[in-house]
Amino acid sequence: MNFQDNAEEAAFREEVRTFIKTEIKPDEQASELAERGMYRGAFERLKGLREKLATRGWIAAAWPKEYGGAGLDVMRQFIMNEEFAQNRIPPVGGMGTSMVGPTIITHGNEEQKKEHLSRILSGDVQWCQGFSEPGSGSDLASLQTRAVKDGDDYVINGQKIWTSGASHAHWMFMMARTDPDAPKHKGISYFLLDMKSPGVEVRPLTNLANQDMFNEVFFTDVRVPAKNIVGELNRGWYVGTTTLDFERSSIGSAVGLKLQLDGLVKYAREHQTDGTSRTAQLGSVKTELVDRYVEASVAKLMSYRVVTMQAKGLIPNHEASMTKLFASELTQRISRTGMKVLGLYGQLWGDGAPMKGRYESSYMTSLSSTIAGGTSEIQRNIIASRGLGLPRD
Repeated sequence: MNFQDNAEEAAFREEVRTFIKTEIKPDEQASELAERGMYRGAFERLKGLREKLATRGWIAAAWPKEYGGAGLDVMRQFIMNEEFAQNRIPPVGGMGTSMVGPTIITHGNEEQKKEHLSRILSGDVQWCQGFSEPGSGSDLASLQTRAVKDGDDYVINGQKIWTSGASHAHWMFMMARTDPDAPKHKGISYFLLDMKSPGVEVRPLTNLANQDMFNEVFFTDVRVPAKNIVGELNRGWYVGTTTLDFERSSIGSAVGLKLQLDGLVKYAREHQTDGTSRTAQLGSVKTELVDRYVEASVAKLMSYRVVTMQAKGLIPNHEASMTKLFASELTQRISRTGMKVLGLYGQLWGDGAPMKGRYESSYMTSLSSTIAGGTSEIQRNIIASRGLGLPRD
């Protein structure tokens, strides 16, 4: 890996920094809302930021210019994401720009591009993902939601779960089984579904932190036009893997972990009991904080490795699994360290609590980080089989 920007990359990094300094006032409240899964509140506070980014094509910076993006290469997109994360500027495009938009550009037809891409960029339409089901999470290809052809439509019946943002999304990109007799990785098609369609029912799921970050969605005789299939019929699994391939470096997460630690150290130094700082009171906390800082640096290096591979035209596989596995488990360790630093105050939540109750929330929400996006067990299997060449059991 080359840790230094070349001349063009350095110039672009300076351009991004100047833009942030002169044009953007970071909205930390929006960052906190997004971090806590309160997407609607975050989106409403980010309208001004969206408008400023749109003038440069930076809402979807890696999209081709003909579709409203900036046509940035992998490294410049990475640089922009890194600088934005460092300044606590949350992403404004959501799943529309990062997942379904690039999928439509890659696999969609011209009619689908004209209908959806501009509305994704304008923010008029928010998207959610309909992949996981109660019995199909890590083994996603076993999904059972059915789509049956009926004239010019497909009639969908089934259920999706862990659907982030479904309660306010306008559209869903989803996979459903269109050929039940085909092998499980085949016979699946990729649909674009209007969430206002009759027969769609969204039920919010409240997590341990009292947040409605995700939902379960039920489909009862939901009619979807056949024209809303992206790519080839019965080959939606391969379209879906395209969706999951985008933006795998996770640099924003790595930088975010480092910023969390900066805040935690600042709190430990400044808050005292009987004239003694928290770090002096709890000698083990010093060691833990150092460990977490080293681990956060490792997470950042892993992100650098992934983006370096992408820049060379390679496809990160087990490398992306390593990054996801390490970062998700580190998120849990940082939360536990935060609770130790705050002591009993860590159980408080709300704006009046120390650090606005961040660690009361993160301690509980981080429990799911090793499940979401592919469980740690699945990631270890990928690393073992594809990275180390170990045989399957």
